[in-house]
Amino acid sequence: MAEKDEKTVVSEAAAAALEKEMAEMSGTQRAAVLMLLLGEQQAAEIIKFLNPKEVQALGGAMVSVADLSQEAVNAVLDQFVATIKKQTNLGLGTTDYVEKVFKRALGDDKAASVLGRIMPGQGSRGLDILSWMDARSIADMIRSEHPQVTAIILSVLENSVAADVLNYLPTETRAEIIQRVANLETVQPSAMEELESIMKKQFSNNSSAKSSSFGGVKAAAKIMNFTKTALEASVMGGLAELDPELMQKIQDNMFTFENLVGVDNRGIQVLMRNVEPDLLMIGLKGANDAVKDKFFGNMSERARGMFRDDMEAKGPLRIADVEEAQKSIMRIARKLSDAGDLVLGGGEDFV
Repeated sequence: MAEKDEKTVVSEAAAAALEKEMAEMSGTQRAAVLMLLLGEQQAAEIIKFLNPKEVQALGGAMVSVADLSQEAVNAVLDQFVATIKKQTNLGLGTTDYVEKVFKRALGDDKAASVLGRIMPGQGSRGLDILSWMDARSIADMIRSEHPQVTAIILSVLENSVAADVLNYLPTETRAEIIQRVANLETVQPSAMEELESIMKKQFSNNSSAKSSSFGGVKAAAKIMNFTKTALEASVMGGLAELDPELMQKIQDNMFTFENLVGVDNRGIQVLMRNVEPDLLMIGLKGANDAVKDKFFGNMSERARGMFRDDMEAKGPLRIADVEEAQKSIMRIARKLSDAGDLVLGGGEDFV
């Protein structure tokens, strides 16, 4: 009888330990367990559909579950797919497995940058590490570098991040940097070697140099699309003095608020669902009649009347506030365009 009571106590203690372990597991860690059990090829195929931040979070979770108990693994599998439960003999959290999956999914260079963030002792290579840095850190790192090096770095960043980095760089260098971004075509090995030198200082790592294509007028225009109104005026003014013709080319490729008149009705409706009404009212206060009619034409009669009344009730607004609202709306439009939810410029390649 005493032996039976002892087994019951052990069983209850094990159940309590398992319950505690499961309660402490995040959803990402549970997904990581499944990824580790799927096999390299299947896991790699899934990772291809994730964005960089999701890859980093999942990768970190895959490493963190190395010490997960077998009971917890079984519990995770019971919650998802019963047939996968038989595969619990895989080694969880092994660095070799994670490294193979990430290299298969992302390629050697991108995998190295991700692994460098989630695994101790793994170096990050090349410019991919910049994807995991904030704008201020990048600006601090490249502040004293040659404008050509800075231009290449801005060209490989996400446009919104590049715009933020530009904002943190010295005022007197911004116009020249954008000029160099616009003039970039092929980056030769010597320039790539200089970039790798910066990476070595920051991350103590190497990467092979190779000729690469970056930048161009469209890349410069995309970066400028994401800058604040005051910064845009300052940079474009400086660029007009350096190279008026190039400034005009960049400006021609920038998508402005007035260009929204060329977006189809479905796209306008998608945009209106993603923009706060108050922000849209401010933006439309300074728009031409064609743009206003485009938005009003996609509202019901009742909604249009209420919107007009609320917009008029705002009274006079500062031009700077209207321009900033239009910039914010355009940032939302570009994100929706990048996601395939709307087409800017009637199909023209503005973004």
